[in-house]
Order: sequence, then C-alpha cells, then structure tokens
Amino acid sequence: MSHIDRIARLKIELDDWRPAIWRRVEAPLGSSLKTLHDVIQAVMPFEDCHLFEFRADGQRFAIPDPEWDSMRDRTYSARATKLGALIDRGITKLTYTYDFGDDWRHTITIEATAAADPATDYPRYLDGARRAPPEDVGGITGFELFLEAIADPEHEQHDELMLWHGRTFDPNLLDEDRIRARIAKLARRRAQGKAAFAKGRSQMS
Repeated sequence: MSHIDRIARLKIELDDWRPAIWRRVEAPLGSSLKTLHDVIQAVMPFEDCHLFEFRADGQRFAIPDPEWDSMRDRTYSARATKLGALIDRGITKLTYTYDFGDDWRHTITIEATAAADPATDYPRYLDGARRAPPEDVGGITGFELFLEAIADPEHEQHDELMLWHGRTFDPNLLDEDRIRARIAKLARRRAQGKAAFAKGRSQMS
C-alpha cells in the first residue's frame, strides 16, 4: 500500500509547559513537512506569522535559506520531504519549533500508522487539551507573565495585557469549533488538489 493510501496519527505537544498543551491529528503519509507545519498552525492554533523548522535524526527541515546554511547546519526542504519518508526511516519523533524569537518548541510523536478511510477527509483533528499561547507573547516566560496578569485585575500589567490581547483568555478553554474549521480548510484544499490531479491524468490518457 502506497503512502497516499495511509495516514499517521500524530500527537503534538508544546515543550516545557505544564499542564500539557497538546493536540492529536491524523495526516496522510504523503504530506510534506510544510503541510504538517500548516496542520500544526491550524490546530494549536497559531497564525503562521513566523519562521519554523523541524528536526529529526540530526537533520533540519525548513524553507531553505542560503544565509542559514552558510552560518549553521544544512537545511533540507520541508516542501520536498514527506512524512512517510521519515517514518520509513524508522523515525518516531520529530521536534518542531515555531517563531525563533518566542521559541515555541514542540515534540511530535508518531503514535501509529493505518490505512486511510476513503470516506474521511484528511488531515483530521482528533482531540487535544488546553489553549495555545497567543502570538508574540514572549515565549514561556512571557506566557507565564501574561496568564498571571490577566487572571488578576490588580496586577500592574493587567489592563495593558488585556488591551494588547483584545479579549479574555481562558488557558483551559480549547476552541475546538475554530480548530475543526481551520483543519477543514486544509482538508478541502487537499481534496481539490487530488481532484485536479485525477482530472489531469484522465485527460492525458
């Protein structure tokens, strides 16, 4: 069975934070790591405003940047690297970092692989717990300060951070409706791409 007929169940967990912030998803093995980045952005959710990288088996995967390669280690293309290819190499965990300023590091565990359900659109969100940090909050220490300040109306930065964020923030409230809507957009985009590919092949034959 080819990668296009199989999916992986993945657990995505934000590092260095308790209680844990995590999501579980299913994604096709034919997905690129760039597509997996899009999935993570959709389910945490983040707003895809910053750079990212994956690391696995001592290699870095991202959008190649000649400046980075000349200063640090070689970058392999996240667009050209498929999830299934890493699984075929025996990789069961990846690290994912988003926003090198705030430095949101995640551990991605490949929990299982299975045959794809022909009646299901992928990628698919399964479950999760707790709300992800707001964009540009200042990393782990900034998130700690943010939660402390917004929970205490007497905190000296309460009004400032409430104004900055623009709305209330409950760290235990996971907006699954929003997550499902965002992941559904990715699934529709994939379905449209598959349909266009199939149409192109039928016209060539």
